[in-house]
Amino acid sequence: MTNFLLYIDPGTGSMLFSLFIGLATTAVFGLRALIIKVKSIIGRGKQTELDKSHLGIVIYSDSKRYWNVFSPIVHEFENRKIPLVYYTQSSDDPALSEKFQFVKTEFIGEGNRGLAKMNMLNADVCLATTPGLDVLQWKRSRQCKKYVHIFHAVDEALGYRMFGMDHFDSVLLTGEFQGENIRKLEKLRNLPQKELKVTGSTYLDAMKARLEKEGSGEKSEKIVLLAPSWGESAILKRYGKKIISSLVETGYKIIIRPHPQSMVSEKEMMEKLMLAFPNSSRLEWNFDNDNFDVLKKSDILITDFSGIIFDYTLVFDRPLIYADTSFDDSPYDASWIEDEPLWRFEALKKLGVKLEEKDFPNIKQIIDSTIESTEFSNGRKEISLQAWQNKGKCASSTVDYLLEVQKTVLNSLK
Repeated sequence: MTNFLLYIDPGTGSMLFSLFIGLATTAVFGLRALIIKVKSIIGRGKQTELDKSHLGIVIYSDSKRYWNVFSPIVHEFENRKIPLVYYTQSSDDPALSEKFQFVKTEFIGEGNRGLAKMNMLNADVCLATTPGLDVLQWKRSRQCKKYVHIFHAVDEALGYRMFGMDHFDSVLLTGEFQGENIRKLEKLRNLPQKELKVTGSTYLDAMKARLEKEGSGEKSEKIVLLAPSWGESAILKRYGKKIISSLVETGYKIIIRPHPQSMVSEKEMMEKLMLAFPNSSRLEWNFDNDNFDVLKKSDILITDFSGIIFDYTLVFDRPLIYADTSFDDSPYDASWIEDEPLWRFEALKKLGVKLEEKDFPNIKQIIDSTIESTEFSNGRKEISLQAWQNKGKCASSTVDYLLEVQKTVLNSLK
């Protein structure tokens, strides 16, 4: 008799286990919904529990870090005295501590518990910035009529993990340039066309208004912010100790702000780096939920392909340094568009100076010359016009659009 051994790597095993739990939990909720439906048929004419739970417009946030995207929209609903439900999977989401009259906020549980609730959502419209609808655990609910996606970064549409936006009905764009690649992916994958609407960027509008109110403030020392993305192609994974050591040697105050996902998917790497370079008077690890203050006090940003590129350059009107990280697009939608440079990397050339590993010994001089340079001022204006349209009006435009979609849904039910 021959024995066979089957090996599943930890990452795949974790995903499969998570998928199994998600499906099992969804099945439980599905059974519960079926029981309610049977009761409604038996009751004949009585309003069912399912009907009672029907919601109008729902915002779904899988993490508190997206409150900056949703906050202007939520407050616009509140100011207009229009009912809204805000579901979050973070127990410490700032939304939960705010006092609203017309907005209901609710912590729906972390992980699969929250997703199971979303998979049975009974609503007219759901707005989310989470990609991957109907790809893994998060499924489209038959009782939710329309799903609308809103970007949480001023970036191109190809930056999501594969199939990120395929199953949304509508996408709210920060600029028209994003629509071109969405249409290309739809054609390549034989998908129905989504409705595309340029509404702008809620969080950039809010950051700009806050900066105008507070001012840039006084600075007593030069501060360098290292704020990368995460993954195999990102700065900390590729250069780690090398680039941090070079920055420390400049004598400037260094702030390192890792991507939130690094603390989940790259925890071992992060622990080693934080042990090698502990917090001190000259080096700070920053994990604030709100990035406004750290961006405001930094004289220059060093990054890779993180969406923070546009927060920093467009709102604070400062140049940046971007690392040469040889981006691997294989897990992303970008891999479907061959022989075409990503908009993000073309934009980087107009926003700042490229940093290669061989330049690390001279990083202090590169920092100084980039801060003093006026070369990229026109580039920032050009990218801003492309990527951040409808400035100052995004929250209002978004609410108008959601109400319009809801009206269409309700009319179709008559």
